[in-house]
Amino acid sequence: MYINRYLNIKKELQPGKTLVLFGPRRVGKTTLLNRFLESTDQPAAVYKGDELSTQHAFEMADMALLQPYIGSAKILAIDEAQAIPNIGHSIKIVNDTMPELSVILTSSSSFELAGQIGEPLTGRKTTHYLYPIALIELLADEAVPQRVFESTLPALLVYGMYPDVLTAKANNKRAEFLRELIDSYLLKDILAYQEIKGSRLLLQLLTLLAYQVGSEVSLSELGTSLNIDKKTVARYLDLLEKSYIIFRLGGFSRNLRSEVTKTAKYFFYDVGVRNAVINNFNPLETRNDLGALWENFMIVERLKMRTYTKLYANQYFWRTWKQNEIDLVEEREGKLFGYEMKWKEKAVSAPDEWKETYGDAAQWQPIYPANALAFLGIHPR
Repeated sequence: MYINRYLNIKKELQPGKTLVLFGPRRVGKTTLLNRFLESTDQPAAVYKGDELSTQHAFEMADMALLQPYIGSAKILAIDEAQAIPNIGHSIKIVNDTMPELSVILTSSSSFELAGQIGEPLTGRKTTHYLYPIALIELLADEAVPQRVFESTLPALLVYGMYPDVLTAKANNKRAEFLRELIDSYLLKDILAYQEIKGSRLLLQLLTLLAYQVGSEVSLSELGTSLNIDKKTVARYLDLLEKSYIIFRLGGFSRNLRSEVTKTAKYFFYDVGVRNAVINNFNPLETRNDLGALWENFMIVERLKMRTYTKLYANQYFWRTWKQNEIDLVEEREGKLFGYEMKWKEKAVSAPDEWKETYGDAAQWQPIYPANALAFLGIHPR
């Protein structure tokens, strides 16, 4: 079973420009690329960046050497392009020399490729992201999406949204895939990066973050727990972010001295990965972390939806020293939108400090399973 993705490469591709597709390993970048290539009638030259022959050809930035690899193709596609040294300069030369050619680069990490293509391809590229399957993709063809959502939600919160997880027939196969993902793929790009010697510390750091989902994180405390300094913790967190394993929410502040801004929260791009890190695939009724799972799940689903529909916003959490808190704050269109993720539906209201400080310029809404799909822009057909 193939789940159609929101991103349409055909619509985004332009002659003379490079489409860059970032995303974690195993989320379907190669599958999406291959399905596009199978559907187009334009001739394409397709290469894998982790093959030595491809690396040797495209690291030289010499059109005389590159031309035989492109030939008469109208599309040049390189999967896992971050493995190729100097790829940015080579693609710049290709764009300059062959303005009729469209280029596609995919990458499972941004710490290598983003630096290589930033300056050479300024004004010549469009950047896109592919995450684990989004609810707006999973439920796109459902006539009654709420019914499907409610029936599948327990499994989604435990095993997450990776394509292989959603297409697996049994929970033991889902858990098996996630464990293999962590053991063999998740940290592959970081470990191949310079000065990163082993996975033990990275997995220990991920474990600490998994237990603190929804809570503010202290880099000093993480360093103490791991017996490493604060700067090393910050560096590892940055690498985990650039490998699309976790993402950071900073604290929002505009007016109050009492607003917390110096700490951050970290969430996983996939709750199944989070659960695999701590080896907890227990059903929802036996878990004591359901609130944190729901918060992580909905914040990342909102992020996917905004990314794919191009609803641009800055995102934060909000807390004051009086412990008033809002899980997610979006700053967009000159306004503030506050969202509180609640697993159980009950009467709640916005914090008084929030209303007093930001007034009519700030909205607030609790998000339950009952209204989650509307929050994500998913409606019955």
